[in-house]
Amino acid sequence: MTHTPTDQPTRRASGAVVPVLAFAGIVVAVMQTLLVPVIKDLPQLLDTAPSNATWVLTSTLLSGAVATPIMGRLGDLYGKRRLLILSLSVMVVGALVSALTSDLLTMIAGRTLQGFAMGAIPLGIGLMRDMLPREKLGSAMALMSSSIGVGGGLALPLAALIAQHADWHALFYGAAGIGALAIVLTLLVVPESPARAEGTFDVLGAIGLSVGLVLFLLPITKGSDWGWSSGTTLGLFAASAVVLLLWGVMELRVKAPLVDLRTTARPAVLFTNLASIMVGVSFYVVSLVLPQLLQLPKATGYGLGQSMVVAGLLVAPLGLTMMVTAPVYARLSAKYGPKFTLILGMLIIAIGYGAGLGLMSAAWQSLVIAVVLGAGIGLAYSSLPALIVGAVPASETGAANGLNTLMRSIGTSVSSAVIGMVLANTANNVGGVAVPTMHGFRVSFLIATGAVAVGLLMALFLPKPNRAPQLRASSEEDAVIERADEVLRGFRGRVLDAAGTPVPRAKVTLIDRRGRQAGATLSGDDGTYVLTVPAQGAYVLAARATGHGPLASSATHAGDDRAIDLDLALPGETVTA
Repeated sequence: MTHTPTDQPTRRASGAVVPVLAFAGIVVAVMQTLLVPVIKDLPQLLDTAPSNATWVLTSTLLSGAVATPIMGRLGDLYGKRRLLILSLSVMVVGALVSALTSDLLTMIAGRTLQGFAMGAIPLGIGLMRDMLPREKLGSAMALMSSSIGVGGGLALPLAALIAQHADWHALFYGAAGIGALAIVLTLLVVPESPARAEGTFDVLGAIGLSVGLVLFLLPITKGSDWGWSSGTTLGLFAASAVVLLLWGVMELRVKAPLVDLRTTARPAVLFTNLASIMVGVSFYVVSLVLPQLLQLPKATGYGLGQSMVVAGLLVAPLGLTMMVTAPVYARLSAKYGPKFTLILGMLIIAIGYGAGLGLMSAAWQSLVIAVVLGAGIGLAYSSLPALIVGAVPASETGAANGLNTLMRSIGTSVSSAVIGMVLANTANNVGGVAVPTMHGFRVSFLIATGAVAVGLLMALFLPKPNRAPQLRASSEEDAVIERADEVLRGFRGRVLDAAGTPVPRAKVTLIDRRGRQAGATLSGDDGTYVLTVPAQGAYVLAARATGHGPLASSATHAGDDRAIDLDLALPGETVTA
């Protein structure tokens, strides 16, 4: 019997895997936050108009949004570790390109390449799901999901310090350096995932999604410059709607789509993604408002007169608190479920913004707002991957989390555009310079509170915890599900050998009537496996393990909310001369 290299990991996952993957997420956040301290100076630094300089930020956002679901799907197909290293490598190249130029077009090209690093978040979450024991998975995914905020919080004061005391190109050399470090650590510590999705890469789907997203995000990021009612803005929105509609029709007909829209339409996935957009909005508002409020001169009557570095330090606890909430989330989620922690996080965010409306008169108050919002956003962000992972087959983890990360990116894009427009329209003109007003800051906080309210409503629509699939069985070490009776629509049982002994780490694949993979998992140490079915119908459960012959067993599921017990007995390996 031939052994497929992807059946098992090349080596056992060490305890350093989670910190290394989280560090990769922090690197992504650093790349995103890199230019925040010098945003206002970019037109002079690049010798261009302000409207052109914004492309240095917009290009990264667009490429990240496009690359995220594509990298997730490629990771499912060809190996998540491999694609993680590729994402980080492209980012390092982009950082070096930007470090060596002051030309606008070359800088935009470099920043576009840096956006590919966004794929590291869903790929890291997918690797964790494939390798970690179930009891460690919740806190690990929470840390990975929160790494965006952690990296942003840590990078802001550091980037401000570098920008204040060195040439601004040093920011890109620093980003390239930590990106290279993340690649080396990943190569040394993180084993490749054994899980692979079957099928091919949907090239047309990737092109269609890319075009649709660019057409949608471009007017969002540039609408305040072009005018929200201009022909260009409205035309691009209309074109985006047409392209994404045609893309959706095509994805429903393709055998191996880039995004399985039927899975995405499940309530657990759909409402999690909608809530993710609102969490993204709420996260970005505080990042835009507090640094400006802190740095405005006291002569305005409401500015807090802090330096760029001090402002960065006062906002940094936003990210640090997100990191601290990861283990808290794990305990709460284990007891009450990720839906509860998402709702709790949303409520804390609402309290933070509500209190923030009256806490804008002293620097220490900004610190309080950052800590409260960091706790709420940390809980909410930590809940999202667990909700997604619990609702999709193991083979779709990368693509599904990629789509979820994309939803957060859309939230931050919308937030950036809307808050930028609010602050611009409420600004006072002082000596030809637009100065944001306290009224604009308060309206921004009200918008964030409204977004959280909508997100809370979406979270309430999520299926009840006892009807959602549990975090399940692609763990190589522990695929035992303590509450398997709560699995929604699926098969469960044990993989046994010819003598009836449990077979650990056997690969079990669920195949639908069209011959497509509908799910995959690895059996636990006691041979236990659990697989959910997407719909009623006839299925084949194929099982294989090293040292045993393969098995294919037919089974039918009625599509109701129950788990069918089905043990899989592998024959002994046939030895031929």
